[in-house]
Amino acid sequence: MAVLMPALLAPAVPATAHAETPTAADTAAQRHAPGHTITLPVRDALAALPVQDESRAGYTRQKFKHWTDADKDGCNTRAEILLAEAVNTPTAGPRCALTGDTWYSPYDDRYFDNARQPDVDHLVPLAEA
Repeated sequence: MAVLMPALLAPAVPATAHAETPTAADTAAQRHAPGHTITLPVRDALAALPVQDESRAGYTRQKFKHWTDADKDGCNTRAEILLAEAVNTPTAGPRCALTGDTWYSPYDDRYFDNARQPDVDHLVPLAEA
């Protein structure tokens, strides 16, 4: 199965996380308080993330609407992602049916010429959101 992961939702991971340089007056708590950033290599930042078992407490699928049209332009979320991720801009017909372009999936190095072919998936499972 080919999966098209929306780049517009994909995390951009820089080589280092750049931030304000803390001053001597800053306390350790201030330097690491929410909203403050520090300079740290990405690998170190990832290694510092807490790892724990998955918890689905409070998760119900009904909390997440399926393919909504948030901006009310006639194109649901899936079509919006396909429009944004197309190699060239496709034609949006009635009910936002997309034609006339190709989509590329870097995850399996494939091109698709039909908007129904690629899957649009989450970068983070809904249960983990």
